[in-house]
Amino acid sequence: MPLKNTTPLHKAIRLTTLTAIFSLSSTVNTIYAQENSTFRVGMTAAEIPLTTGNPDQGFEGFRFMGLMLYDALILWDLSSSDEPSQLMPGLATEWSVDPDDQTSWTFKLREGVVFHDGSEFNADSVIWNFDKLKDPDSPQYDPRQAGLASERIPSIVAVNKVDDYTVEIVTDSPTAYLPFQTSYWMMSSPAQFEAVGSWEDFAADPSGTGPWKFESMQSREQITLARNEDYWDPEHVPESEYVELLPMPEASSRTSALLSGQVDWIEAPSPDAVPQLEGAGMQIVTNSYPHNWAIAPSRAEGSPWNELDVRKAANLCIDRNGINSLLGGLSIPSEGHVTPDSEWFGNPDFQLAYEPDTARQKMEGLGYTADNPLQVKIAVSTSGSGQMQPMPMFQYIQNTLEQCHFAVEAEVMEWNALLAMARQTADSGDAVNNGVNAIIVSRTTMDPYSAFTRLFDSSRIPPNGSNWTMTTNPVYDELLTKAEQTFDIEEQNEVLRQFHEELVNNAEYIWVTHDVNPRALSPNLEGFVQAKSWFQDLTPVHLTD
Repeated sequence: MPLKNTTPLHKAIRLTTLTAIFSLSSTVNTIYAQENSTFRVGMTAAEIPLTTGNPDQGFEGFRFMGLMLYDALILWDLSSSDEPSQLMPGLATEWSVDPDDQTSWTFKLREGVVFHDGSEFNADSVIWNFDKLKDPDSPQYDPRQAGLASERIPSIVAVNKVDDYTVEIVTDSPTAYLPFQTSYWMMSSPAQFEAVGSWEDFAADPSGTGPWKFESMQSREQITLARNEDYWDPEHVPESEYVELLPMPEASSRTSALLSGQVDWIEAPSPDAVPQLEGAGMQIVTNSYPHNWAIAPSRAEGSPWNELDVRKAANLCIDRNGINSLLGGLSIPSEGHVTPDSEWFGNPDFQLAYEPDTARQKMEGLGYTADNPLQVKIAVSTSGSGQMQPMPMFQYIQNTLEQCHFAVEAEVMEWNALLAMARQTADSGDAVNNGVNAIIVSRTTMDPYSAFTRLFDSSRIPPNGSNWTMTTNPVYDELLTKAEQTFDIEEQNEVLRQFHEELVNNAEYIWVTHDVNPRALSPNLEGFVQAKSWFQDLTPVHLTD
């Protein structure tokens, strides 16, 4: 599918096209045909996500492992494609904060829930799962899960047993965000861990309370999950008997696998391949997502990005409509950190327009020219959750920025390596030794903490959060603290609108686009509802004859 040039500056950056026409013959389909009881998913991940509880591979790991094998105390309602997902009871049936002590929360636990190994879920299980992330002296402490999950539950300092089905969760300060935080905390089976003796052995035979059970696994090739007939929520017992998850980081490989019948579902098809997929009868499913794809610039000492006009110039030099054309219309051009229809958007003064002349003027005012461009190096992944088509997108951005007196170099990394860098700081060895002064990591905006606090509060510089850029702004800190400690939602939203206005006016990131997370599904795959969430519910999905 030819890409339309939207500006004279647009260089014809084509997505990598399919190198062969893949046969849809009955012979191939016969080879790969699956029984209706099993459907297969082609993931963008290069490896099977961690199976022990809190997964790696970003939110793709949560989507295809964390929330399939496991449950959290609070879950996301993924039943609607029309409304943004909201929190709902999970392993906890209700929760409340003490009005006299807003650091104390009471969680009532669901009774009658059992782990896949048959052991009981109760208050002791919750405490055990807290210690696996927060207590280095506990036998079940898992540094890997702790590294992945601790920053998701930064406020929790203690979990106390009230009775067998009630726990008190204590936070370090009043936080209205606690329910959101608990939604990212997966419950593993203490009995299974004690039976196998180590997390390495647990990974090979995991046990949670989720709607799917572990069946088998071949590293880097596939994992098979089986329907949990005894799932505590009868409305979410899976329709399919099995689901197979296959890592396929290359978009062309995912496309060929779907066209040949090797899989029934693929994440992030290449836009170039969409007409071919539609012509073959495949379903193309999209929806707006709480997500952005942006350049996060280092604010460490000595970084060229510390100059406001540099950040504004970069924002004014991004042809976001051109990126959207590059993606076949499968994106939402950014106007800020969140989309304009977000209740947190507000009314920023700085507009993310495409104004290359203004951008060049700003750069020239700082002494940068075509002969003396600003040298920057940006870390970018080849694939990964929410990355869309990262290399063609980066190449497009690289070409446009070069016309505004930037000399842009890429540090190309595998997805997990990029995430590992992002969990450090902009002045860490990984960044400095590679000359990196900006990174591109897609960010969820599902909740206020994930969208704002962990990225921009000075107290959340790693290892206490995800403020890789090392942003330090007293106005940000004041507004973010006020929002977090405001329990009235409307009042909280007003504070967050003020914060977002400040964020955009300061051009804190170079914002590019928001994902619509396109998926391609086999014509005989039914039941899937694409929620406005990074998480998705696969329990209703099934193949028809």
